[in-house]
Amino acid sequence: MKTPFVNKEMVEEIVKDFPTPFHIYDEKGIRENARKLKQAFAWNPGYKEYFAVKATPNPAILRILKEEGCGLDCSSYTELLMSEKVGVVGSNIMFSSNDTPAEEFQLAAKLGATINLDDFTHIDFLNDICGIPETISCRYNPGGTFSIATTIMDNPGDAKYGMTKDQLFDAYVKLKGMGAKNFGLHSFLASNTVTNEYYPTLAKILFEVAVELKEKTGIELSFINLSGGVGIPYTPDQKPNDILTIGEGVKKAYEEVLVPAGLGNISIFTELGRFMLAPYGHLVTKAIHEKHTHKEYIGVDACAVNLMRPAMYGAYHHITVLGKENEPCNYTYDVTGSLCENNDKFAIDRKLPKIDKGDYLVIHDTGAHGFAMGYNYNGKLKSAELLLCEDGSTKMIRRAETPEDYFATLEGYWEV
Repeated sequence: MKTPFVNKEMVEEIVKDFPTPFHIYDEKGIRENARKLKQAFAWNPGYKEYFAVKATPNPAILRILKEEGCGLDCSSYTELLMSEKVGVVGSNIMFSSNDTPAEEFQLAAKLGATINLDDFTHIDFLNDICGIPETISCRYNPGGTFSIATTIMDNPGDAKYGMTKDQLFDAYVKLKGMGAKNFGLHSFLASNTVTNEYYPTLAKILFEVAVELKEKTGIELSFINLSGGVGIPYTPDQKPNDILTIGEGVKKAYEEVLVPAGLGNISIFTELGRFMLAPYGHLVTKAIHEKHTHKEYIGVDACAVNLMRPAMYGAYHHITVLGKENEPCNYTYDVTGSLCENNDKFAIDRKLPKIDKGDYLVIHDTGAHGFAMGYNYNGKLKSAELLLCEDGSTKMIRRAETPEDYFATLEGYWEV
């Protein structure tokens, strides 16, 4: 079972000030998880987590993570600006982008961010724009498929990100010749893995690349960024990752591969978004309609604008009907939003307790890539974001959009 961090009584109080739908985040859970991650990699003196801003781009969340010692992983101009506004600058920013516009490299350089180059051709592009910094990283794509034991986890060969190994080594040599002094390696080979083996397996691959790089070019890496990919169990039957076990697995690979090669001073970085935030966010919505046709439908006041993953990927998000946690799940529903799209469904043929109009539903695991992926199709407006503070109080950390927000970019263009 998945247990929400809010209950019916709490939500009934919250909606007196903040009507549904809304996203709400659990500060206590976020902080505890960040500390556990730090503990898992405490064996590496240079370790740092760079939270993926794309997952949950809210200043209140970013400040919490900053207080817990995290940096930020940015991938766009606006994310860089948000990072600057919350006081995260310099080497506390990793800038990993692709097909990158010139102005984004310029701002990253201005802020002193560590730039992670996605392609060999970006070296000259960056140099022409703002020069090559002393510290720089390169993104690696080994191609083919990525497997753990006999299980194919993903297909890097089809991914648009990163360089081949030959390109990677040529990039480091070229960058060194252009004045770079400190080098990093970055790679992302699979998404949302729910296995303790992913990070250690990825780490060993990257550690072996680091040793080969030193042997062939004499260049020694300063840091290796394992990026994201450590996922969460969206379904109740999945066993969650154990981050302490994962940290030990990476340590074992580090000691087996890097230390004997004289590379025992390399810092380990991570860029976790989903693992850091997803379980600590809920989308809370209210049942407002029921429909009895070829199927049984429950219509809620949220839609794919508030959570796009089920419509976009067919992704599973667990649903709790508040106040009915102990009732039998003997009704089968499609839980839908109001968009003019038939895929605007949070659940299809889902077994749930009997839902009545006015019931509050918690949609779980929306803390990462939930609000962030929202859009405005049908003129629908994005919801508020709330924070359940450690002291039990609730505060708004982003107001809901209004029609005036939607029309703001049309100001002066009503008559053409």
